[in-house]
Amino acid sequence: MRLILLGPPGAGKGTQAARLVQQFGIVQLSTGDMLRAAVAAGTPVGLKAKDIMASGGLVPDEVVIGIISDRIEQDDAANGFILDGFPRTVPQAEALDALLKDKKLSLDAVVELRVNESALLARVETRVAEMRARGEEPRADDNAEALAKRLAAYRAQTEPLVEYYSEKRKLLTVDGMMTIDEVTREIGRVLAAVAEADQKKAAKTATANKRSAKKSGGKAAKAKVAEAKAVKAKPGKAKAAKTGAGKSAAKTGLGKKASTKKAVSKPASTKKAAAAKASAKPASAKKAKSAAKAGVKKAAKALQKSGKKAVKATKSAAPKAAKAKAAKKAPKAAKSKAAKSKAVAKKAPKKAAKASKAVTKKRS
Repeated sequence: MRLILLGPPGAGKGTQAARLVQQFGIVQLSTGDMLRAAVAAGTPVGLKAKDIMASGGLVPDEVVIGIISDRIEQDDAANGFILDGFPRTVPQAEALDALLKDKKLSLDAVVELRVNESALLARVETRVAEMRARGEEPRADDNAEALAKRLAAYRAQTEPLVEYYSEKRKLLTVDGMMTIDEVTREIGRVLAAVAEADQKKAAKTATANKRSAKKSGGKAAKAKVAEAKAVKAKPGKAKAAKTGAGKSAAKTGLGKKASTKKAVSKPASTKKAAAAKASAKPASAKKAKSAAKAGVKKAAKALQKSGKKAVKATKSAAPKAAKAKAAKKAPKAAKSKAAKSKAVAKKAPKKAAKASKAVTKKRS
């Protein structure tokens, strides 16, 4: 489990962190302890922090994040950790989220111990008085005045983290004004609720994965059945495929032949012509024989027809010749008739004059 404890100084974060370490078997990571350990180990990040701390400056966030990155990769942090005193600002929280995301980790919860500041001041005063009564000297910063300054810094820097983690639904608020045992029990209760919710979520994802696996398995089984059917139907399909392949190959071969024919057209055309001639020879011989027979028959028929026509012509030629002779004689006869008619015509007026004279004579 990976946790962050939030709360103002004096809220009891250290006490509750120690109890959580025992309960869950996780480690407590304090930025101060980690910085001192890194400096002692002489790590590259520790050396950077050493120089800054020696000069009295504040250690930058990237240095602190580097130390946390090295620390959570150690074996004792495999089960989880509690971050105490970090993050203190929203930019530190964002840098921590980026670090955990890079390592494919996430926070389980952020526990806020909410307390009353006036009650905290009263607690400090009571504790200091009890220590002095036992003869113990309290720490220099363990007094009401120092606590008031630390509370003001907490309100300004760290309290915005409450809203930040609340928006991410990681925040769990516990009343820190209860007794120590009551606070421990309440923290255990809210963390158990978180664990139960995580288990339900994991169960849902597991069932969803199973359903998807079943669906994929069903699809795989269907695919296998289809493959088996295809294997059974392969002989016929193979023949069809072969014939199809043969046809396609023939087509491709024809295409290739056509392309080669374009490149070498003359040899192909001569081969075709020779094949055509060779195949045409028997057919042409048969055709020639049949044509010769038909020609002989036609010639015989033509001779018969011409003989008949010649006989008819000779028969009809005699009348025609007689007519031609008559036609030749006709002009001469006509001429003689015309001459006679002319002579008659010439004589007619004379005869008419004689006749008229004779008539006049008779009348007189």
